[in-house]
Amino acid sequence: MYYSVFKSPVGDLLLEGTKHALHKLSFANSNPLSRLDKTSERNDQLFQPARQQLTEYFRCERTKFDINLHLDEEENSFHREVWEELRKIPFGCTRSYTEIAQRIGRPKACRAVGQANNRNPISIVIPCHRVIGANGSLTGFGGGLETKDFLLRHEGVFAQK
Repeated sequence: MYYSVFKSPVGDLLLEGTKHALHKLSFANSNPLSRLDKTSERNDQLFQPARQQLTEYFRCERTKFDINLHLDEEENSFHREVWEELRKIPFGCTRSYTEIAQRIGRPKACRAVGQANNRNPISIVIPCHRVIGANGSLTGFGGGLETKDFLLRHEGVFAQK
């Protein structure tokens, strides 16, 4: 496994993957390298396409990612189904947990959608920040609600402060 640390407006992002695909993109809230496998090797060049697309996203030059992703085959198929639905949420739009549950044909699975959102291994690229409460409230987010608010404002979902 390889990794790279990307400096972003929301703090350091930890990218992890192989030569073939991005496996994880997470918020490096505190000492991100402590979470890495001891055999992981830093390779910023390997992650250059992802780093470039993140740079473009944060410059408002990109609204959709086309990074080769690896979603763990061992992961629950329901989670993968939710993540695929999240990828369909357009830049600058939001969906509620209820809407996601309805779109995947499981209207009563709102809590399970929340759990799948929480386990999203590739934040921002799989835009779990675009999922909000049915009443429009910001709800849990691995990068913190302040980061979720920033990302949604960045995409123009809410009026700028």
